[in-house]
Amino acid sequence: MRPQLALAGAVVALAAVTSACSLSSTASEVKPGSLAEGASLNGATLTVGSKEFTEQQILGKITVHALRAAGAEVIDRTGLSGSNIVRTALQNKQVDMYWEYTGTAWINFLKHTDPVPDAAKQYDEVAKQDLAQNHIKWLTPTTANNTYALAAKTETAKQLGVANLSDFARLVHANPAQATMCVASEFAGRNDGWPGLQKAYGFTVEPAHLATLQEGAIYDAMAKHSPCNFGQATGTDGRVLALGLTVLDDDKHFFPIYNPALTLQDSVYQKNPALGPIFEKLAKALDTQTLQKLNGEVDVKGGDPAQVATDWLQSQGLIGK
Repeated sequence: MRPQLALAGAVVALAAVTSACSLSSTASEVKPGSLAEGASLNGATLTVGSKEFTEQQILGKITVHALRAAGAEVIDRTGLSGSNIVRTALQNKQVDMYWEYTGTAWINFLKHTDPVPDAAKQYDEVAKQDLAQNHIKWLTPTTANNTYALAAKTETAKQLGVANLSDFARLVHANPAQATMCVASEFAGRNDGWPGLQKAYGFTVEPAHLATLQEGAIYDAMAKHSPCNFGQATGTDGRVLALGLTVLDDDKHFFPIYNPALTLQDSVYQKNPALGPIFEKLAKALDTQTLQKLNGEVDVKGGDPAQVATDWLQSQGLIGK
């Protein structure tokens, strides 16, 4: 799911971080791979956090394994509940690092109303402002975009000639019976969701062709064409790849961009500059399709996030077997 904010203060954050703590573990548990080449973290002790949803748990476990492979001892505090809690933990130095999304930081933490439609410019502004205002360093971002999207079964999108959201708007006007849509209740009421999307692209799906479902049920509904051909999705959800769906291109750049990147206290980065090249390698390997596959290993196939992270890192030669 796209990152959601939890309403929690620093006291709640402290309790959550403490309860999520697992004991420090030595680097010898993970064998070095290409990540450790010329990037030693020997002697460093680092604390890793994450939010609680699948993608964040996978990214958190990837980080834990990567740091251990490079020689660090790691305290694993992944699986915290919500953006506010893990961000507060980072600012209070209860965790040293976690993966955050550019859109979340820009809108929720840096308090901007309008997103930047260009991914590189969005990242640059977030990184510059967060460092200046909060002493938080952003490392290399991935190209993956965990934002809201519309999707459809791949063959359905091809048959109907719908590759992007402008194509979908044209379908609504030309053949509304084929432009059936499923949305979740939250998306249906958000300005950065369904109402804003219809306004931005100039279409209205009539109530007879619009169904409101639980978010998880929408993917199966699209795959089965019942009750909808199209539906709300998130860009890196594992069910997109597993069910043979296609994400429609947001050609007017309506949805905010949510590229994940590792964030950490700048003081931690200054003490451990080897973190830069390590996570640059990781970021370049984590594109949208890769995160879809990894998320699907957990959400569709029932895998364990830690094992999924290990298997992927080893398959890429990033850590040893």
